[in-house]
Amino acid sequence: MNAVDELARWIDAHHAEQVEFLREIVRVPSDTPPGDNAPAAEKAAALLTALGFEVERHPVPSKFLEEYGMRSVTNLIVRHRFGSGGPTIALNAHGDVVPPGEGWTKPPYDGVIADGRMYGRGVAVSKSDIATYSYAIAALRALAKAGARLAGSVELHLTYDEEMGGLAGPAFLLESKLTQPDYAIAASFSYAVVTAHNGCLQFEVTVHGKAGHGAMPESGRDAFRAGTAILNAIYAEADALTARKSAVQGIDHPTMIVGLIDGGINTNVVPDRLTLRLDRRMIPEEDPAEVEARVRSLIEAAVHGQDGIRVEIRRLLLARALKPLPGHEKLVAAIQKHGRRVFGEELPAVGVPLYADARLYSEHGVPIVMYGAGPRTVGESKAKQPDENLVLEDLRRATQVVASTLHDLLQPAP
Repeated sequence: MNAVDELARWIDAHHAEQVEFLREIVRVPSDTPPGDNAPAAEKAAALLTALGFEVERHPVPSKFLEEYGMRSVTNLIVRHRFGSGGPTIALNAHGDVVPPGEGWTKPPYDGVIADGRMYGRGVAVSKSDIATYSYAIAALRALAKAGARLAGSVELHLTYDEEMGGLAGPAFLLESKLTQPDYAIAASFSYAVVTAHNGCLQFEVTVHGKAGHGAMPESGRDAFRAGTAILNAIYAEADALTARKSAVQGIDHPTMIVGLIDGGINTNVVPDRLTLRLDRRMIPEEDPAEVEARVRSLIEAAVHGQDGIRVEIRRLLLARALKPLPGHEKLVAAIQKHGRRVFGEELPAVGVPLYADARLYSEHGVPIVMYGAGPRTVGESKAKQPDENLVLEDLRRATQVVASTLHDLLQPAP
């Protein structure tokens, strides 16, 4: 029996155990916000220790988290060296999730299994890949113990702030020099191999006016009326963005929305303040500095000359686009080869309009792609929606693909 068959045999034999591993992770809430995620990391660390791994804990300082808007984050690293020489390959999955919200037909934190699927918040994005990567490394470890010659190391990075942007997760690990991998694979959300994703700029815009009596509007300076001009400018720009196309397959055009509005004092008072938050997605071809300057300019121009109106613009987030780096093609080729064998179909290499913390590895010069036990489509899994779910057969098959990919990349030099 060859190596990939041995890996598949081990993964099949431990599939039920892997499902329970995933269920235990799902059962620990890690909603972000509020982002009190150290307990979720401790559960994962305990499960990994039971699987025979040594687990490093890297807590993020509380002062950073307080300014960042989270309560607790402990990042985990598992390192396994297979032989001298060879590359270091990192596998990153995040254990934080968005709050469950309403509309669930099954409890969001029970890990209910029905009709071959597990239901729970985060089961598809991306707690499933904590299980995928953990058992892929375990299978490879078993193969090496049986005598297979491999060269290099594999690291498992479990981080807990992807929903906030990744600065307390991958960025913390990379900037602290806790890891310096040669390649990386990050959790994903579809059968495809993701090689690029959009960037994102988010802003908070505060319009300051002056309160006045509702019966005498001229006594105030209406922040809502000024805000309407800003909204009109933003949505006119959003409509124009549809004509700017990306050359990356899977990515269409830039977008811009206003996702949150707040302000006013009372029904009978001229509003003295309006706050809105906007989200501007950037295709890989765009320059974030130019995009930010453009957004600021159109907002300021919309209220220019309005008496008594002042605008503050605060950047909340800058997430750069993920762009392929030289070397990523080795990851793509190996995943596609084994995906074709295991799934019986071609796994496309595409970009996605979402953004993720995979970009942070790329920003540190690490070639990275996104692949894991994702569903065929995000919509199918209901990721970040009620009744989020994972097809458990996809978990098994993706684990085989990842383990076999690692095996290919860790082959000793002739």
